[in-house]
This record gives sequence, C-alpha cells and structure tokens, in this order.
Amino acid sequence: MARELELGGRTFWIISDPEGDAWKAKVLEMRANGEQDEIGIDASGETRTAADAAAERKLRRLLGPP
Repeated sequence: MARELELGGRTFWIISDPEGDAWKAKVLEMRANGEQDEIGIDASGETRTAADAAAERKLRRLLGPP
C-alpha cells in the first residue's frame, strides 16, 4: 500500500508492508522522469497508519521547516 505526499515541490511515496505482527514503512522520492530514490527512512508500527505516520514525521524532520 502506498501513500503519496508532496512536500517542498517534491513527490514522495510512503510504502507500507506487513512484517510479522507489525507494519514497516519506507519512503521513496519519485522524480519527474519516472525514477525513484529510497530516502533511507524506515519506520514501524503496530498498524499501517502508525507506521506511515512515523515515516512521515521522520521525512518532515529531515526536510526541515518549509
């Protein structure tokens, strides 16, 4: 399952997958030419929503204030 975010004119996807009894999320940056880069952000949580929210918080901290 993926969730799309646009921050600072850049497009990111948060990809979540079940892992055992929990969920793990990672962040990819999607480029205009169709390429994608892993940002190096991983987060986990008891639910998909929790994992996604943790990954988004880490991404926002990494990018800093708008």
